[in-house]
Amino acid sequence: MDNEVNLRVLLKSRPVGFPTEEDFQIVESSIPEPEEGEILVKVEWLSLDPYMRGRMNDAKSYASPVEIGEVMVGGAAGTVVNSRSPAFSVGDIVEGRLGWQSYALSDGSGVRKVDESLGPLQTSIGILGMPGLTAYFGFLDVCEPNPGETVVVSAASGAVGQIVGQIAKIMGCKVIGTAGSDSKVQYIVDELGFDSGINYKTQNVGEALDEECPEGIDVYFDNVGGLVTDAVMDRLNIRARIAVCGQISQYNLKEPDLAPRNFGILTRSQAKMEGFLVFAYENRYDEGLNMMAKWIKEGKLRYREDVVEGLKNAPRTFIGMLNGENFGKTLIKVSN
Repeated sequence: MDNEVNLRVLLKSRPVGFPTEEDFQIVESSIPEPEEGEILVKVEWLSLDPYMRGRMNDAKSYASPVEIGEVMVGGAAGTVVNSRSPAFSVGDIVEGRLGWQSYALSDGSGVRKVDESLGPLQTSIGILGMPGLTAYFGFLDVCEPNPGETVVVSAASGAVGQIVGQIAKIMGCKVIGTAGSDSKVQYIVDELGFDSGINYKTQNVGEALDEECPEGIDVYFDNVGGLVTDAVMDRLNIRARIAVCGQISQYNLKEPDLAPRNFGILTRSQAKMEGFLVFAYENRYDEGLNMMAKWIKEGKLRYREDVVEGLKNAPRTFIGMLNGENFGKTLIKVSN
């Protein structure tokens, strides 16, 4: 580690609307030394995810906001290079909430050892990490799919959506995805096996759903909220299930959208709408990881990664992801 520095990306200011690169500050500091019970991890991969936008706000949420001057929160994977913890050894490959930095100190909480036999290291923060587990438990446990049902997935080419749709096909469902470009629609249909796709930017979503789902919708996996969700709710079948995973269409609004007023549909359709957090399934992570690794090896589950080199590019890449510029799981390959 001679001549190396710890590159860190800090939250400089709280954004109003879409973040800008000026809301972040990139600083260099010395590489820290672990205290008793701590480990030092050299970060090799950083995951960029929509939830991070909410952590930039000073607002009530399921987790504390990032404070001004703190390292941006984020899942990352790398190698233990110094350890004063009996639970970890130098050379261990780990992932956890290590943040936007090239070296991270941790007391081990929320950090797990990665089984590289399941897949490449970066998959531990992608399809075989938080996004994949979110798809697995959110769809199978919250949505409770049955063979032959019609499933709609929003943000279907994204890190979570692409996995949800494929699991739905494995479960014997008809799957329609929404995405923001013709190339993304083509990807989910031609490469991932969705039955059809809708470009929400160029098509009338309601009319397209009527054409693709004349029998109505049994399951909706919601990553976006907004107008797409409104259109889906109007077409719910009796006892439909909705899993609310994210609301990316709302994250960067300067003023909140008018609150939905079509919840009466839930009464009429006797449907269930449920929000969830993947952390509630922590004691079952191995189940999800082993099953998805099996599906990958069998060719039933495919994934796409959008990789950008260099931690200094994380702010720009993050903003681009919020604008829909990513294609698949957004990753930073960390290098000083």
